[in-house]
Amino acid sequence: MTYMLLKFAHVLGAILIGGGLIAVWLSDLRSRQVRELPRFAEAVRNIAVFYDGVVVPGAILLLISGTWLIVEFFGGWAFIKVSWLAGMVGLFAFEFIEGNTITRLYFMRLRRLTNEAQKTGGFTPQLERARAESVATFTHFVDVPILFLIVALGVIRPDTWVLFIAGVIASVVVAAALTIYIPRLYPWGVERVARMKRSGIRER
Repeated sequence: MTYMLLKFAHVLGAILIGGGLIAVWLSDLRSRQVRELPRFAEAVRNIAVFYDGVVVPGAILLLISGTWLIVEFFGGWAFIKVSWLAGMVGLFAFEFIEGNTITRLYFMRLRRLTNEAQKTGGFTPQLERARAESVATFTHFVDVPILFLIVALGVIRPDTWVLFIAGVIASVVVAAALTIYIPRLYPWGVERVARMKRSGIRER
């Protein structure tokens, strides 16, 4: 009975994280598309709502249930001998630390800069520069593929590290491609102005 309840909580945590990260990704994409400050601010607020209201509770639920399962049913530290389980724990630890440091702090700063920009009535240089940062963009884009890899490891439960290694490489490649492509598709700051001038497009 305990195992089933813990497994249910674990699955529920994974669903919450997955749904929340996808919603955050879509809200972030929307914030890159719009050029009106009120709509941008709304998209940034949605990012905060989905992250704090869905992703974080899911991560806490996953952490508690996963730790309990490992301690009671997988021999505690013996999990490091099981490739798929050790891979899941390692990737979750990376996601948890990265998500609550680089990514979370970035979106908190973005929200603060957006609130300050609303007081001035327009996009500030600080907000433009923050939106064009690449490191936080990469860590944000790598969240979803890493989560998919964690789920894949838990479902397939491979006996070797092949899936883990291939999945990590694929996740990094996908995140890097999105980090390069998305900002070029929806450029910000000086790059946006230069592109619009070359294309003869007026800013709306």
